Amino acid sequence: MTYEEGLAWIHDQLKFGIKPGIERMKWLLNELGNPQEKVKGIHVVGTNGKGSTVNYLQAMFTEAGYEVGTFTSPYIMDFRERIALNGEMISKDDLLHLLSRVKPLAERLPSETGYEPATEFEIITTMMFLYFGQVHPVDIAIIEAGLGGLYDSTNIFNPLAVICTSIGLDHQTILGQTYEEIAAQKVGVLKDKVPFVFAENRMDVKTVFYKKANEMNSQTFELGRDFEVSGHSRAFNFTGQGFKLEKLTLKMRGQHQVTNASLALMTAFLLQEKYPKLTEGVIRNALAKASWLGRIELLEDNLMIDGAHNNESIAVLVALLKKEFAEKNIHILFSAIDTKPIQGMIEQLATVGELTLTTFNYPNAVSLEHYPSAYPKVANFKEWLNTYKSSEEDLYVITGSLYFISQVRQFLLDK
Repeated sequence: MTYEEGLAWIHDQLKFGIKPGIERMKWLLNELGNPQEKVKGIHVVGTNGKGSTVNYLQAMFTEAGYEVGTFTSPYIMDFRERIALNGEMISKDDLLHLLSRVKPLAERLPSETGYEPATEFEIITTMMFLYFGQVHPVDIAIIEAGLGGLYDSTNIFNPLAVICTSIGLDHQTILGQTYEEIAAQKVGVLKDKVPFVFAENRMDVKTVFYKKANEMNSQTFELGRDFEVSGHSRAFNFTGQGFKLEKLTLKMRGQHQVTNASLALMTAFLLQEKYPKLTEGVIRNALAKASWLGRIELLEDNLMIDGAHNNESIAVLVALLKKEFAEKNIHILFSAIDTKPIQGMIEQLATVGELTLTTFNYPNAVSLEHYPSAYPKVANFKEWLNTYKSSEEDLYVITGSLYFISQVRQFLLDK
């Protein structure tokens, strides 16, 4: 089996859709000797901010000299980004080796168990646990949940800590219609006596969090109560658990990144006894260098891409544009998939600049005719990019689905 054949087989499993539940995961991992039981890791859940928070943690632990595994989704440029080692995606040979062990099990699963076939996400998650727990053991793995938490395929190991970055109304047909229902799904990954680190303003969500933490005898660490940050991404201060760091800087812009970084900082300090090489100097250097593909990423001085794919992440992008680029003429290109609250996202973006809508090559990308007629449209993002010019007065922003951003980024880099 070549790498291309293996990747095609993995992608072909997308036909089995999304199936919440961990029964199939338990069977697959049991057949492999339960490698997840050997994984020392941090579990990151939430609606927005998971990827950035994972990235801050990876940067800090790697800078300290530890062997660090990460599991994220979706990928931006290459499928292998999803399983990475010290910030570098795994090799094609390693991915093929993992697949050679998991694929036969996935093919046996329906006939031997009566379960439905494993999904693409279940297969790649199984490969990740096999890699970090058995094939290439790491000092720490930072694992991002795929969808929700309680019934997510990643909810199959006992973490050192759980982080919840945010709660928003996303994937409501699967996770629930209210903030409380979605919060219960996210915090459902919490295990007995595992510390829980989170940032949340809504009282209804906090009630769900504290109730679950109390049931699990878990210590809670809430931003604004147990640790605090002040300042902005160019210079912020962190205080918590007896630690005080001043004038920290982030490469990634935006107040939301200060929040994400603070969650990573609090978790790192909680684990410092187990990982003593996490010194202040290491942390400073790591935060100043950490970046994340497709998240408020400037490909040119005045060309930004950002995978803002729901109302909450669009609100964050809009706030950043209003605060840091208010003097610019802002030109925005937007495209999304059809499971998102399109109208609200569009209305927010229209408040900060000249908005154009487009579509892209993806199974459930919103087609042009299904967008509101009040806004300009282009059939292809390449047509809009022809209007781009290097200018101090203009800022060009491409945003929406991460699948869309991935295609745009690939095109721009190739060009």
